[in-house]
Amino acid sequence: MNITTLTINPALDKSAKVNSLVPDQKLQCHSIVYQPGGGGINVSRVLNRLEEQTNCIITSGGDTGKSLNELLLKEGIKPKTVFVKAWTRENLSVVDVKTNFQYRFGMPSNDLQQEEIDEIKLMLDKCLNNNDILVLSGSLPQNVPTNYYASLIKHVSQKNIKIIIDTSGPALTEALKEKVFLIKPNQRELAQWADKEFLSSMEQEDFALEMVATGKATYVVVSLGARGAFMASKEGIVYQSTPSISAKSTIGAGDSMVAGLIYGIKNNYSVNDILKWGVACGVATTMSEGTNLASKSNIKSVLKMLK
Repeated sequence: MNITTLTINPALDKSAKVNSLVPDQKLQCHSIVYQPGGGGINVSRVLNRLEEQTNCIITSGGDTGKSLNELLLKEGIKPKTVFVKAWTRENLSVVDVKTNFQYRFGMPSNDLQQEEIDEIKLMLDKCLNNNDILVLSGSLPQNVPTNYYASLIKHVSQKNIKIIIDTSGPALTEALKEKVFLIKPNQRELAQWADKEFLSSMEQEDFALEMVATGKATYVVVSLGARGAFMASKEGIVYQSTPSISAKSTIGAGDSMVAGLIYGIKNNYSVNDILKWGVACGVATTMSEGTNLASKSNIKSVLKMLK
């Protein structure tokens, strides 16, 4: 069972600190760090730290795209690159040292050419074999149709691929018209799918179990924020709380959680342990500053803390 991640809208993530964030003044940034960013990329990066290799498919364009590729290679990840004309976007996060508040600036995506979109599908065909895991994660470029992920799910359906989808908005709504292996909504998203403004804890469990029973997903993992998560499967509901730690940054925590869940699935762990690994990887990432992700040592220390 191989793991393939697709990041169609990656970013070169830049993080910095300023001593105090004030308007109308030239602010001196320091502690500059560049990281490769994007949902599927982050999943591959965390799995790589857990010594699980992946096919990391990305789009890459311009000098920012070159930097993105180089950063991945430095981490020991050789990306499967679809080269595009548009420059890879940059994102920026800034921490105000005085308040410890973090400000995140996401830049818009650049349009892809139709032949570039088609090339992504060809790359998937090269990488995927029967019963593999495919992670479709992150946002879509603005000119890519909202049903693009759904069309990819249909395209690979004959290979019995385990689809893990982690996106939002219309792209997720369209993708959920197809059967998937795992989805990871938060409480607000779960309520939206149920056409409700709010779901009680019991209603959340019932609706997640209904999604499993009707075959929409094999696993539904619902993020409860600082309280942890629960997972619905054919075996029922299991919960995992989080340890009390000081969070430095939440960037990439959701992607890291997906990586932990995949690690548990790949290693045939029990549902309890799959969820435990997911929560551990997510929490371990919040222990890192800026756009840094979970280290293997932090993941191990969090696993020891989890009940």
